[in-house]
Amino acid sequence: MEIVVSGIRPTGNLHLGNYFGAVKNFLRLQDEYKCFFFIADWHSLTTHPHPGDVTTNVRKILAEYLACGIDPQKAAIYVQSDVKEILELYLYLNMNAYLGELERVTSFKEKARKQPDNVNAGLLTYPTLMAADIIIHKADKVPVGKDQEQNMEMARKFARRFNMIYGVEFFKEPQSYSFGGEAIKVPGLDGSGKMGKSEGNAIYLIDDAATIRKKVMKAVTDSGPTVPNSAKPEPIENLFRMLQIVSSTDTYNYFNEKYNACEIRYGDLKKQLAEDIIRFTTPIREKILAISEDVAYMDRVAAEGAEKARASAEKTIHDVRHIIGFR
Repeated sequence: MEIVVSGIRPTGNLHLGNYFGAVKNFLRLQDEYKCFFFIADWHSLTTHPHPGDVTTNVRKILAEYLACGIDPQKAAIYVQSDVKEILELYLYLNMNAYLGELERVTSFKEKARKQPDNVNAGLLTYPTLMAADIIIHKADKVPVGKDQEQNMEMARKFARRFNMIYGVEFFKEPQSYSFGGEAIKVPGLDGSGKMGKSEGNAIYLIDDAATIRKKVMKAVTDSGPTVPNSAKPEPIENLFRMLQIVSSTDTYNYFNEKYNACEIRYGDLKKQLAEDIIRFTTPIREKILAISEDVAYMDRVAAEGAEKARASAEKTIHDVRHIIGFR
């Protein structure tokens, strides 16, 4: 069975974009592959250096993963910092990573620009830690977006370099896994782009009904079409895209016909969209709240996941030490 590895930084709650863009597909992957899903708390320290915040957010993500349907009996769900072998491999990879190539990584340059007073070594070596996360399990596939493709190429480079330096064919070169047509890009509510935590345009799975209604009613619109069957501007297209995702086909067709006939009332569309989002998220929200209260269950899931991840990681590190020459 091929191995899939995916991680998420605990920097806030999951939103609809996370669910439809990734988590929904994880539910299928866990039935088809050997999956390791981890919460990347070490990665968070590059921009969020306060462990208390990280610990709180780790529990949020863990509860939300479980509420969405990721099954700890099918996939290893673990916290990155519970698998210390990752740090040892991170050290070895750093010994063979070069300053120039790390400084050229686009994500490093962008983060350095955004946080000029905190350009730390962890930020610089983010690609080697990401590579260690992946190749410690000898992953075949890694679900990533386009923004992570350069880091994936770095992971492949570090795997190749290790093999070349030590004259072995030990590490696989992990391949980026794209959901292709199965991936759904959820638009934000600000009229452009995709839904994201940092953009302030997201609806979170934990949002209550009143919050969702308030957010949706504030979504950007225009004065309405004046020519029948005219093209929808981006903010309006985004609203209809949301309808396609969470509403019934009949609902979408009804409002689409109203738009094409220049009879659209955006207030009615938003009210319907909000109720359909609430209908979808409420069962997940209720599960999140219930799981969040069961700390013992979450601790048990994290411990069992870490045990599975360590079993995989320990074997890799044992072999790596032997290859390098440590006894």
